[in-house]
Amino acid sequence: MNFTKINSEILAEIKSALGEEKVFTDTESLANYSHDETEDLHYQPEVVVKPTSPDDISALMKICNAHNVPVTPRGGGTGLSGAALPIYGGISLSMEKFKSIIEIDTENLQATVEPGVITEEFINAVAEKGLLYPVDPSSKGSCFIGGNVAHGSGGPRVVKYGTIREYILNLEVVLPNGDIIWTGANTLKYASGYNLTQLMIGSEGTLGVITKIVTKLLPKPSQSVLMMGSFSTNENACAAVSAIFRAGVTPSALEFMERKGVEWVIKFDDIKFDLKDDVAALLMIEFDGDDLDDIFKNCEKTNIVLEEHNCTEVLFADTASQKEELWRMRRTMAESVKSNSVYKEEDTVVPRAALPKLINGIKEIGSKYGFESVCYGHAGDGNLHVNIIKAGMSDEDWKDKLKFGIAEIFELTTALGGTLSGEHGIGLVQKEFMPIKYSEIHLNLMRGIKNVFDPNGILNPGKIMPNPPTP
Repeated sequence: MNFTKINSEILAEIKSALGEEKVFTDTESLANYSHDETEDLHYQPEVVVKPTSPDDISALMKICNAHNVPVTPRGGGTGLSGAALPIYGGISLSMEKFKSIIEIDTENLQATVEPGVITEEFINAVAEKGLLYPVDPSSKGSCFIGGNVAHGSGGPRVVKYGTIREYILNLEVVLPNGDIIWTGANTLKYASGYNLTQLMIGSEGTLGVITKIVTKLLPKPSQSVLMMGSFSTNENACAAVSAIFRAGVTPSALEFMERKGVEWVIKFDDIKFDLKDDVAALLMIEFDGDDLDDIFKNCEKTNIVLEEHNCTEVLFADTASQKEELWRMRRTMAESVKSNSVYKEEDTVVPRAALPKLINGIKEIGSKYGFESVCYGHAGDGNLHVNIIKAGMSDEDWKDKLKFGIAEIFELTTALGGTLSGEHGIGLVQKEFMPIKYSEIHLNLMRGIKNVFDPNGILNPGKIMPNPPTP
């Protein structure tokens, strides 16, 4: 792609439009915004811009669109697909100043929030009013809600409450040409033309820059119970997942953790957990509601299912601190794995009943190519995070052959009725695998949508779509 380098004239134009205090070209800033949490990739922007209003972004986009300068939106920098990496230089557009919870509407069970609000702070703010925003990715303490929307992020409670798509009612968006629009309406139903709100969710900043978010809220359940089932094989644990739902119960969370991941998190984060020698995998199962009797009935039904799938032990968290300790074990697993080894993280999702075949296949592919894997994730909705560990692979094989193993994982996932990402997005690192799932018909439709919104291709270029095949 042929983009314009930012010269002194363009830089002066940006500073004049936004104010010099919002524009950064110092070495430290450029280094800080050259990476996110995606492996060890670094792409340095030419300029970092920290706007404070939609009008700022509109002015910036008009300048960049006129001069053909690429703009890469950035949230909290916690992404795992490389979507926030400015691979063509240009502008790194940080949304960190957009951190206002504008309104919590307790009558309509809605909230209006800016995209730079940390997800956990928003969850806590609505909880203080007795309400629930159930989208809670593992990085909720540092990720931005705008990044969650842009990536279609989820978290453990998707299994009961649904994905982020079911909680976003309306978005204010700045388009690549600088126009500002609202994508929909603050209503629970929407059947008025194409649903641009849903199109923006998961678009990874390639179609527009989100500046306000209207979310749906729910009444907050007053009770919860957390149980932990231990299994001697991954297959038994994964097979129990779909059986729990077939028994007529719906947990508020159902998480899978492989033994090695638990070992590493105990060591890394000083978690107090008695991991027995015969345990290969764990299922963490939570139920919530307002009636403890109903919750315990669901626990009893679940316990029967666990026994039928050769669960070796079931533990209940007796106190709030025990619950928090177990959740901390799950939430810090990615960071713990990262601290131990060179790794790549993939984000597979299949129908729940296919989980045993998926995890078996991942292990077989690892043996074929020489890598190890640590698997964990939101098993209740079929979403398995696969951390590929370099282990004994040579540097050459890691560089040149690993991609073929990853492709086989995605081929398996697709054959099982799944897709390439459940919540991390495609970004930079997964785009080469998109043809495994999507035909050129699909991809050309996506390219066409991108071209309608961004005919000059300046907004987060080089993400999601692979290059068209050479004629």
